[in-house]
Amino acid sequence: MSEFKFAEPSATIQIELPDGRLIEGPRGSTLEDFLNILKPELKSELVAAVVNGELRELRYPLNYNAIVTPFTMSDSSGLIIYKRSLVYMMAACFEKLFPDFDLEVKHSIKGGGILCNVEGPRDFTAKDRQKLERQMRKLAAQDREIIRKEIPMEEAYQLFEKKHQADKYDLLKYRKKSYLTTYILDDFQDYFYGYMVPSTGYLKHFRLEDAGRKNQFLLRHPDSGDDLRIGALEKYKRMRPIFDEYSTWQKNLNVHMLSSINRAIEENRISDLILVSESLQDRQFMKAAEAIVSHKEPIKIVMIAGPSSSGKTTSSKRLSIELLARGISPIPIEMDNFFLDRELTPRDENGDYDFETVYALNIDLFRECMGRLIKGETVQLPKFDFVTGKSLPGETLQLQENQILIVEGIHGLNPVLQEHLPVENIFRIFVSPMTQVNMDRYNRVSTLDVRLLRRIVRDFRDRGYSAQETIKRWKSVRAGEQKNISPYQNLADVFINTSLVYEVSALKELADIALRMVPFGDPEYIEAKRLLSFLEWVEPLDRELIPDNSILAEFVGGSNLKDFISWRS
Repeated sequence: MSEFKFAEPSATIQIELPDGRLIEGPRGSTLEDFLNILKPELKSELVAAVVNGELRELRYPLNYNAIVTPFTMSDSSGLIIYKRSLVYMMAACFEKLFPDFDLEVKHSIKGGGILCNVEGPRDFTAKDRQKLERQMRKLAAQDREIIRKEIPMEEAYQLFEKKHQADKYDLLKYRKKSYLTTYILDDFQDYFYGYMVPSTGYLKHFRLEDAGRKNQFLLRHPDSGDDLRIGALEKYKRMRPIFDEYSTWQKNLNVHMLSSINRAIEENRISDLILVSESLQDRQFMKAAEAIVSHKEPIKIVMIAGPSSSGKTTSSKRLSIELLARGISPIPIEMDNFFLDRELTPRDENGDYDFETVYALNIDLFRECMGRLIKGETVQLPKFDFVTGKSLPGETLQLQENQILIVEGIHGLNPVLQEHLPVENIFRIFVSPMTQVNMDRYNRVSTLDVRLLRRIVRDFRDRGYSAQETIKRWKSVRAGEQKNISPYQNLADVFINTSLVYEVSALKELADIALRMVPFGDPEYIEAKRLLSFLEWVEPLDRELIPDNSILAEFVGGSNLKDFISWRS
């Protein structure tokens, strides 16, 4: 007799967890229902889950047996879901309390903060901010349901026309699908790109703070799902002038949201916007060069640091050109040449060589070489052989009166390298994209996402790496940045914002190709799909329009600075 037969659907189904355990429950129950049993043992807050390789919201109903991986705030995508949901709840409360005002979510701030701007018939006061926070906490305590609803595009146009939100209305024109996914909380309905938590009860970790500017405030949130406490924003004061300058740039360019860029491409005005945007960025390199030249003590060493895909290489060369124009001859020093012999390199917790730590460098030799060069002595620099893993004798160098060293590397701001050196002769620069043109008033474009897109495009085009490989390494890259760069960025004398308002449009074409090659079922597919969903809103531009000396040319190709080497007089 056969062991196989037709059967009626069972009343229950099972989900399999990563550790092999099974949870059984009624068919049609939501992920939230199934995973509630796990909450006491989770180390961080549950926000979503992966079902058979697809990221799903906790409200997702399960009608079949499935392999399920819980997603918490400890996962980078999980923290994004939490922050997005928090902004959604804030927007719902704001529109209810202040219907005559406009709220715009501006920039992310390292340490767990989002800068928000308010415009209205009067100033937005501290009492208004406190009233908004009380309403948010009330809503979180009530654990109100956030309902997902797909609506046809015609209804979406009517929704945002009724709300007088031209930024969202204009962006709908570039929607490729016939529907829009909205979320409803009581009588508040809006579009947010990406998944949400199922109810406001998940959104308990936040506070609103003064931003130090009139009509602005900070939405604070945990910086990591591993620690839900909200700490101090030590670096925010250094960032405020950059945010202010960027707002001025946006006004000068008449570019406020993503739809402005899309429209400029559509109307063949993008080349003008590119030229002005590049010119505004040029000013930063000019100002940095002027600060170096006019420094009260003669600068002998410029240390440049920044995270991955921040444009450090092009930035150092653009700065070198500005210094040459002012009669200073820059000499590039490769920090990698100061690596220890491979067998002396420290190992990480897995027993692998840790080339990211500052202690992989011969610190004493670096200090000695820099100190003697500052004194005008002749120094033989090291040259690291990456094939043999050995440090060998390199070139001999002596600084002349009109020469300056340009040292670029992830440890450029680490004080360990600069101990016992005359700080008055050292100038420190931190470079990174720090701002972006957002999709609309509530949907931010993350600078982390832009850096990841830059790296995906460069790795795919220049290095033969797939987007899957780049995404897979991104977590360890970010961990290295948090450990080796972020703690020291506030030591910089100058910050250079390497963002360009048009860059996502410039990256789209190559990024889209690379991301679509990530196979379904692989862990990196979830991140690739998230980035692709964002890129759907972006109109691509002709990469031939990008100036040859642009920071973006370092990633999309065509840079005329690739082989630029400062000459020595």
